[in-house]
Amino acid sequence: MHFLWPEFLWLMLAVPMLVGLYVWLLRRKRKTALRYASLSIVREAMSAGQSIRRHIPPALFLLAIAAMLLAASRPLAVVSLPSQQETIILAMDVSGSMRATDVQPSRIVAAQTAAKAFLAELPRQVKVGIVAFAGSAQVAQLPTTNREDLVTAIDRFQLQRGTATGNGIVMSLASLFPNDGIELSQLAPAWQRQRGTALDPTGNKPTAKERAPVAPGSYTSAAIIMLTDGQRTTGVDPLEAAKMAADRGVRVYTVGIGTVGGETIGFEGWSMRVRLDEDTLKAVAARTQGEYFYAGTAADLQKVYEKLRSRLTVEKKETEISALLALAAALLAMLSAGLSLWWFNRIL
Repeated sequence: MHFLWPEFLWLMLAVPMLVGLYVWLLRRKRKTALRYASLSIVREAMSAGQSIRRHIPPALFLLAIAAMLLAASRPLAVVSLPSQQETIILAMDVSGSMRATDVQPSRIVAAQTAAKAFLAELPRQVKVGIVAFAGSAQVAQLPTTNREDLVTAIDRFQLQRGTATGNGIVMSLASLFPNDGIELSQLAPAWQRQRGTALDPTGNKPTAKERAPVAPGSYTSAAIIMLTDGQRTTGVDPLEAAKMAADRGVRVYTVGIGTVGGETIGFEGWSMRVRLDEDTLKAVAARTQGEYFYAGTAADLQKVYEKLRSRLTVEKKETEISALLALAAALLAMLSAGLSLWWFNRIL
């Protein structure tokens, strides 16, 4: 626990002084008490129950004073609070390797099922967007709170060739910052920009809105969750895309699905070996202050999304708790006065 005004902690010395004053007043009261003629009356008046009761209201009042003095020092504590996350982008791999069946019933079906379960448990006020990437990347659904539209977008996935993980991150950033002019052609190799590409036929680098870099992970209004089963085969370098996210303070949580050793799959006369590039996924997450998760089975993937949901909807923050201590002091003072009136018909 930290304090914004630690010098006010010296006021806590008043608490033991008040305790000493209370003890001194009790002893003085005993010396000046009248002598009773009957010892039985004294024993009845000073029974164990009465003796304990008489100290409870003053003790509660002292606790109230201590809480008020502690609140004056403006303490800070790490507490769990509802997250301010307003938008989450699901960047999902729809490359041909996602048809592999090492994750039952298949990687793509397991990913779709887990994503829909994730959406069902999110708070309704959180916007979610979906980016699908394979050899290229496209926005499958702009950020929205309409869960039905999101589920429909997930069900419409069509598997394609290639894996452009970096493109998925860039398109996710373009969805989060539509006014920044983020284009994939900004990160294309120089020879592509000179000759022109399908994304930028003129060969000119589009003008993007200048944005001063911020601390990685400092943008708390949005996050990206990227799920993929393979290593990049084309498109933007994922580490360069991760730097773009880090400069904007956006965390990228990466989820690797499938077998680390790889698997050979075939489709329509061609075959290829797909391998999970964990090193790159871990590097992307580390650069953006996110986290990497491995999902080797459908059950693992469900658990990963459950962890992500809890981390994105509840976060730990260092928060000033002076108001809570002041409230506790008020309640203790009222309880002290109430008990004193109830038991002894007086306030303390």
